[in-house]
Amino acid sequence: MDLKPRLALHFSLGLVLFGAVLFFPAGSLRFWQGWVYLGILFVPGLLAFLYFYKRDPQLLERRLPLKETVREQKLIMSFVYAIWLFAFVLAGLDHRWGWSHVPLRLTVASQVGVFAGSGMSLWAITVNRFAARTIRVEPGQPVVSTGPYHVVRHPMYLGVCVMLLFTPWALGSWSVLPAVVLLLALVVLRLLNEEKVLRQELPGYAEYCLRTRFRLVPFLW
Repeated sequence: MDLKPRLALHFSLGLVLFGAVLFFPAGSLRFWQGWVYLGILFVPGLLAFLYFYKRDPQLLERRLPLKETVREQKLIMSFVYAIWLFAFVLAGLDHRWGWSHVPLRLTVASQVGVFAGSGMSLWAITVNRFAARTIRVEPGQPVVSTGPYHVVRHPMYLGVCVMLLFTPWALGSWSVLPAVVLLLALVVLRLLNEEKVLRQELPGYAEYCLRTRFRLVPFLW
């Protein structure tokens, strides 16, 4: 299948899946926090697809595969997908039964935070054209040390963590918070395993780690 229909299928299935696990448990389409969250997730993603389709289709080819080849990553990502979907179901049930009472200002501010995290991840992708969704090293792949990679070694994960941190309140649900804590722990495990692979297989990565000290959080870790 050509790249364009594959992108369309990938985007459509993701939108339908995430919409279903949000709105079916909510029992209503009047879950405005869910609509805003989906918009933040998918509208920038769609614009990025269109941009890279014209400018760098090979990057999109790298971003489409989801099947991990590293054994540890297969296990980590199976938990990530399961917990992520469970968090959406919890948010929908929370909306249906009114478990949480999140102030409107906190919800809106958190939605801005989710958007900022999404933008951070997209920035990392524009700088590193070898940023695949799976952990692998390609022949001729360089070590990227410019832009956000000059500050932390994993700026894309930093963007994901920012999105996760604001997700409970962006969806108006305190009950999602425990799932987010688990997801953040899994991101750290994925990052540490990825660094192990990169040190072994990507020439120059060990030296890059000496120059860029912080893995995820500037001036902290």
